[in-house]
Amino acid sequence: MTHQSRTGRGGQSEPVEREVLLGLAYRLLGSVADAEDAVQEAYVRWYRLDHRDRRQVASPRAWLLTTVGRIGLDMLRSARVRRERYVGEWLPEPVPTPGRWTSHAEGDPLDPADRMTMDESVSMALLIVLESMTPAERVAFVLHDVFRCTFPEVAAVVGRSPEACRQLASSARRRLRQARARPVSRSEHTAAVRSFARAWRAGDLAGLVSALDPSATAVTDGGGIVSASVAPLRGAEEVARFFLGVAGRQPDLTIVEDLVNGEAGLVATGVGRVLAVITFTVGDGRIQRVHAVRNPDKLTAWNEIVT
Repeated sequence: MTHQSRTGRGGQSEPVEREVLLGLAYRLLGSVADAEDAVQEAYVRWYRLDHRDRRQVASPRAWLLTTVGRIGLDMLRSARVRRERYVGEWLPEPVPTPGRWTSHAEGDPLDPADRMTMDESVSMALLIVLESMTPAERVAFVLHDVFRCTFPEVAAVVGRSPEACRQLASSARRRLRQARARPVSRSEHTAAVRSFARAWRAGDLAGLVSALDPSATAVTDGGGIVSASVAPLRGAEEVARFFLGVAGRQPDLTIVEDLVNGEAGLVATGVGRVLAVITFTVGDGRIQRVHAVRNPDKLTAWNEIVT
């Protein structure tokens, strides 16, 4: 099989597309900055191999995917400890579509090699479910079900037998089935988001409540840096009043529809910068869950677009 290469630091050719590795690391870690760190470390390990050892690697792509998987597994384990100290709810970092695979302002933002592949496996809803899995379950599922690694290859990453890895992936799929509502078409999802946005812009409490499922929940992630609800909001009226309160405190708030991780979402801007990126889970024509990321550390790519 032939794989494209890119030129890395020092003029050396990278043996696998960088965005493939970033796509893997982002799905494992839910953070662009952490994904960049994992991929950079994998390339460092690759170039530390002497020339003879590199030539003996039958598949550089498999070697790098495995290495990113191992690094990601270690980072997931340490992230669990960090997130226990996180202020409020932790949500994955949302990315624009087309997503720019960097948290830095270097290079051409439209370079196709720095874009992520958007599919269901990178939706915010799925990333949030992945957060509920054990690190080994998450790694096994992403490597096998998304990146089509064999279970012996997954076993080399998580340090368990292929059969144990098969069970890990099966457990992860069960979690996904339990968390998923009835499949919703793109048009139904977009219509529900649009109804929410229209009512929010108009300050229409009844309209917001109507757009929300009666048992809707909302989670906001401020990371202790900006104001956010520390506990989840529950019930359509409580959620609606919260978002109307946000608009009341930010009179210059602008709410626009945009694609977030490949799905319809909302971007709220004020004072010339992005203040929140909001994603939704929709069922039966109404919004069931709202996830609003306010932590500015997770909005870097969005603010680069604005500026």
